[in-house]
Formats: sequence, structure tokens, C-alpha cells
Amino acid sequence: MAAVLSRRALNRATLARQMLLARHKATVTQAIGKLAGLQAQAPNPPYIGLWSRLEGFRREQLTDALKQRRIVRMSTLRATLHLMTAADAWAWRPLLEPVHQRGLSGLHARALEGIDRAAVVKAGRALLGDGPLTGTALGQALAERWKDRAPASLAALIRNNVPLVHLPPAGSWNSHQNALLQPLGEWLGESVAGIAAATQDDLLLRYLAAFGPATLADAGAWSGLTGWKAVAERLRPQLRVFTGEQGEELFDLPRAPRPDPDTPAPPRLVAEWDNLLLSHVDRSRVLDEAHRARVFTINGIVRGTVLLDGFVAGTWKIERTKHAATVVLEPFTRWSAADRLGVEEEALRLLAFAADGEGERHTIRILRP
Repeated sequence: MAAVLSRRALNRATLARQMLLARHKATVTQAIGKLAGLQAQAPNPPYIGLWSRLEGFRREQLTDALKQRRIVRMSTLRATLHLMTAADAWAWRPLLEPVHQRGLSGLHARALEGIDRAAVVKAGRALLGDGPLTGTALGQALAERWKDRAPASLAALIRNNVPLVHLPPAGSWNSHQNALLQPLGEWLGESVAGIAAATQDDLLLRYLAAFGPATLADAGAWSGLTGWKAVAERLRPQLRVFTGEQGEELFDLPRAPRPDPDTPAPPRLVAEWDNLLLSHVDRSRVLDEAHRARVFTINGIVRGTVLLDGFVAGTWKIERTKHAATVVLEPFTRWSAADRLGVEEEALRLLAFAADGEGERHTIRILRP
């Protein structure tokens, strides 16, 4: 009979894989590879995600990695913007094409009914072959030929059929400009020569290394892909299988870390949209369902969270005025004095990391639970 893993055991295993039990010494490329990417639809959260995980991380380390093409920002898992290592982006994106095809739905799908999609994609590739374009400029250029179609939908068709990198400075700290887009192969050039496309077997092993032990439904939620049962059956001889508290089958790598459930977990401020909260169907290993609506908002925001003893115990945000920055903490329940002190110290470290300039005043405000 498979060993049963408690919720705390899953919590500590996930925190260990996600580098949140202790800050690690690693390069940006090593860390993002180990984490299997970082969700990146907003520019600053990945920086904070790395700050919460790496010893001595500085913002310029990620900015330089983007400029030097070691890390790319593009649509990958769940057809959502992520930061990926160049090698993973090149190897994984072909496997994720079905996810992107399904992602073209709703208004865009209706706006493109009856169009020769292959012709539009060919034209889009040709336009981008002449040089990087913003999504707006790409759509407008295509609309000169397909005059009865919405430019935004034409551009969406290209984004969902061509792997496009958001060129820096887009995606770097405090950068909110429209991204210039360039096909992945043109951006990376010979640096990815010889790197083969990943298989779904490869992807499951990488997922479990970063987020296991996990169910096959979890792997689907993380990637957007289906068909995991056949993958697991092929790999079952080289995997270890556990049972969760609800009887679910949990897969893992035999030698992956599974710390003792009583391993101390320090206070952490986890970034908005962090993968920790987005990579499992059942988030109870880190987030009590009773608090879900306070983290996942109705307008699609995933708020920054406070971890105490490894579990989400509140949210945080930074509010700025001209010469000051304040971390506003919102506990879900009353924190002990020791927990409060630990979170305040971590919040002050975050403000020092995220400071906009010298002389900025830093404060903390804790709301009533």
C-alpha cells in the first residue's frame, strides 16, 4: 500500500522544491530552471519571486539575464506569459502549441470566423521577419490586408500560432511599455542549436521536480495539457507513488526532497501570481479554501501572500507616495507576536529590495484581521 502524505508533508515538500524553506545560492538561470519557470504577466512579481528565494538577489541580475537572452519572457504554460530559461522555452513551446490553439477563443475566435488562418499566420511571420513589432503595430499591418477584421484579433492569431518573445526592456523592473515581439528562434539564434523539443514525459518529470508530489490533474492545471494518464503509466516504474489524505494518487521523483512535516518554515512574502499558488488543482497544501477569495480576486488578480508556518496567512501590497513606501499587511487571523515580528522584518527587507531611490521612507501598516 502506498504511504499516505499529510497536508503538512505536501506543504513542506512543495516549499522545498520551490526554494521557500530557505533562500538558496543560485544564478537566475539556475533558479528559473529549477522552478520550471515563473509566471510573468506583470513585470515586477518575478523579481520579487526571485528575491524571496535567492540569497543576495539583486534586480539587475534578472534584467541582465533578459538582455543577454539567457531568460526569455513569452507565452508558454497555460498560454500565459512566463519567464523561462532559453533552453526550456525552445524545448517546451512546441509541446504547448495545443494549449495556445485552445487559448484563441471568445471574441477573437468569433472575429476570425471564416478567415484563412494559415494565410494570416504566414503574413504575420513575414512582417515579423522584417523586424520586431508591437502587438498593436502587427495587428494594424495585418488589417491593411484583412480590412474587415479587428486588428487585435489578427494579432492574437499570430501570438497563438508563433512563439514570440517579449523583447527587453519589456518585462524588466517597472517597465510597462508595450512589448516589441520577435519570433523565439530569431531572438535566440544559434544558442539553441541542437536542443530538441521536449516530450510530455520530460515535462512531467520537470513538473514533479518543481511541484511534487502531485496528482496528474495538478500537472494539467500547471501546464494546460491533457493526456497525463498515459504519460504516468509509461513513467510509473521510475516514479514513486503516494496517497493523499483524500485517497488521491500522488506521483513523485524517488529522490526528490520530502522534508519532515515539522521542518520549520520561515515567514515569507510571496509575489503576486506566484507559481506556488497556480500549479495545483488542490491548493490546500498552501492555501485554505476559506481564504481563496481573499487571494484570487474577481478581476483576475492573484494577490501577494504572507506565508506563516508554510501556509498562506494573509496578503501584502506596497503602497507608494512621492517619498515613501509602505507594506500593507492584511492578516486572515490574529498573528502571534513572534509571527508579527518575523513578517515585519521580512517586509522591511522587501522594501529595501524594491526601493525606488535613496531617501525613500519605509513603513509597515498591519490591518485588523
